[in-house]
Amino acid sequence: MPTGAVSRRTLNRTLLTRQFLLERARTGPREVVRHLVGLQSQTPASPYPGLWSRLAGFRFDALGELLTSRRVVRITAMRATVHLMAAEDVHWLRPLLQPALDRAVESSRWARGAAGVDRAELAAAGREALAGGPLGPAELRAALGPRFPEADPESLVNLLRIRAPLVQVPPRGLWGAAGGPRYAFADDWLGAPPAQDPDPAGAVRRYLAAFGPASPADAQKWSGLTGLRRTFAAMDLRPVTTEDGAVLYDLPDAELADPDLAAPPRLVADFDNLLLSHADRARVLGDVPKERVITANGLVRGTLLLDGFVAGTWRFARTPGRAAVVLAPFAPLRPADRDTLTGQALDLLAASDPRAAPEVRVEPP
Repeated sequence: MPTGAVSRRTLNRTLLTRQFLLERARTGPREVVRHLVGLQSQTPASPYPGLWSRLAGFRFDALGELLTSRRVVRITAMRATVHLMAAEDVHWLRPLLQPALDRAVESSRWARGAAGVDRAELAAAGREALAGGPLGPAELRAALGPRFPEADPESLVNLLRIRAPLVQVPPRGLWGAAGGPRYAFADDWLGAPPAQDPDPAGAVRRYLAAFGPASPADAQKWSGLTGLRRTFAAMDLRPVTTEDGAVLYDLPDAELADPDLAAPPRLVADFDNLLLSHADRARVLGDVPKERVITANGLVRGTLLLDGFVAGTWRFARTPGRAAVVLAPFAPLRPADRDTLTGQALDLLAASDPRAAPEVRVEPP
């Protein structure tokens, strides 16, 4: 374990190790989803390459099976964004996040569009509307609009899906499936009630296991929660000092990675929490400005890692009968890195689009 001040490179290798991006995990997708405390799923397809990059031999249909069997679900969670989460984590994490979600949505245009609507009455009306089974947004608008005629029906639905624990049920989230979201209450869909008085220290421990070492500000960036400085202070955590004098915290028995570990090139999914879960993103962005990968309106591009740090972006491109991965490095690629990334892109296409003719294109920097 490194001693003394911890370098950026040590933080990088530690993060990649805990994220299964240094060496792919040899376990199941549900176990990886649990370890990561969910994957960003604002775009329904994002968790598929997210898991592919972390799991040896990952099959895209394996995640579909978990969704249809209700062992994982898609639900609004950290930072008021949709996440793919293990069912057992929904029961405790969503109630913990609810106050932060309430604060976030009450400052939104949806709250203004539903001004004057009693939030408890809205939740009860939503529960009644969904008692017969999952409904889509248009059906919910039709059900809720007449109950609250002074409110904007679209605002009612969006306020409900954040103020109430609604899951998006399949086929939404299945690879290649078309169609918009359909909602159900999490306790109805999963057959279990939410936890009472969930402990924020449990969330911090899970966060550090996947993203640490980190500061309270980092954990707040990941979760959207506030007041975590007090939570950190009350826990038995090990302080870690960085080269620039910042104090981070880690689990007492967690190990820091060797900064000299080799980091193979990797393709990281769009909207991946690797880029969204620290106040200081330098441990993975290095000196790359975040604007090169995160747009002003919050779109997070897929990224390619070289020597552990972001060195470009990538995306899928599809035409009838063909599927491509387009690599956009920020600097010219060394031949060995180009070959490795091309091989990974072809492997990804074999998993994502097995019936299409594959292609890898490299854009000039």
